[in-house]
Amino acid sequence: MVRSVRRYYSKQIARAPPESVISLAVRLVDRLDIVFRLVAYELVLHHTQAPKSLDAKRVERLGKGLDSWGAVDTFACYIAGPAWRERQVADKLIHEWARSRDRWWRRAALVSTVALNSKVRGGRGDAVRTLKVCEMLVEDRDDMVVKAMSWALRELVKRDRAAVRAFLSDHRKVLAPRVIREVNNKLRTGLKNPRSEKPLAC
Repeated sequence: MVRSVRRYYSKQIARAPPESVISLAVRLVDRLDIVFRLVAYELVLHHTQAPKSLDAKRVERLGKGLDSWGAVDTFACYIAGPAWRERQVADKLIHEWARSRDRWWRRAALVSTVALNSKVRGGRGDAVRTLKVCEMLVEDRDDMVVKAMSWALRELVKRDRAAVRAFLSDHRKVLAPRVIREVNNKLRTGLKNPRSEKPLAC
């Protein structure tokens, strides 16, 4: 239902200037509701020109009020990550988020790396930028950050298995056990949490 409404409005604003689309998205984000936020990010994402007009100021404005994993992940995957991938925002901005006292901005820094590596999100692979952010947060034990670390590394596995193996080896003593377990599972089986093998029938 929500996406059908979003698709309708995307058609209505298809010819609108990118600045107008982003302004509309900001107003929706200001409603501080996860549904309005999702619509806002998708309106930008599915406009032909709006994503290309994102800069650091606009990206951070669209990230105002992040307060849940759902809000962070849509923001990072639809807005921040793609803008960073295309170098419309500098590494410095993402690193500032990684150093934030706010758990949600730290998570956003890690989830933004997904757009660098995910083929379905336009990623071409970038182990250097991904692992730099992971290294900055390697000792973070906030649950939301730990889960994002696992996601970031598992996504990179699809692009550069050797780099991920080396990262795990170098940081094994400080990485959260969950990260080590899930990423090793991904390396070994292709799955985050593979099911136990079923016993053979007699």
